[in-house]
Amino acid sequence: MLVAGVDEAGRGPLVGSVVAAAVILDPNNPIEGLNDSKKLTEKKREKLFKEIQEKAIAWAIAEASHLEIDEINILQASLLAMRRAVEALKVPAEHVLVDGNKVPQGLVVSCDAVVGGDAIHAEISAASILAKVTRDHDMVELDKLYPQYGFAQHKGYPTKAHFEAIAIHGVIDQHRRSYAPVKRALGLE
Repeated sequence: MLVAGVDEAGRGPLVGSVVAAAVILDPNNPIEGLNDSKKLTEKKREKLFKEIQEKAIAWAIAEASHLEIDEINILQASLLAMRRAVEALKVPAEHVLVDGNKVPQGLVVSCDAVVGGDAIHAEISAASILAKVTRDHDMVELDKLYPQYGFAQHKGYPTKAHFEAIAIHGVIDQHRRSYAPVKRALGLE
């Protein structure tokens, strides 16, 4: 049975898209060192990112934009990105394992939610890595456009440095306006 693991990255940051990935691993071509992306070093994630793309039967990365997050909320946007990733797989999954306690609506394949799945199932770990590395790369690119915000360092998370940058420079188009700290910065809360 072709099982896809699905996970997302970027629910907590104040800026940018939420990114999801879906991965069907090849049992005949194992990948050593898969784990929850948050438990791996950046260097290890980058190495595994390439290896997953080379060895997996299929993989896909999708996102929901900051505008979609503001329109439908971060949970629904995360599930939307996950559904998009599953639907983008070049080889269709026969079953999907989703990290968390909810499954995306509208999938035409059987699905199970697995709390802490990125530390249990290799497929979800692989998806976690693809999503995290892609989102981090997005933040590095955004940092090139707006170096004064430090996105390459804090990846858009609500850190002291990020709050200070917002206080000095204001918010940018990519900030999530539905998030309380951004609302406050805009004087909307």
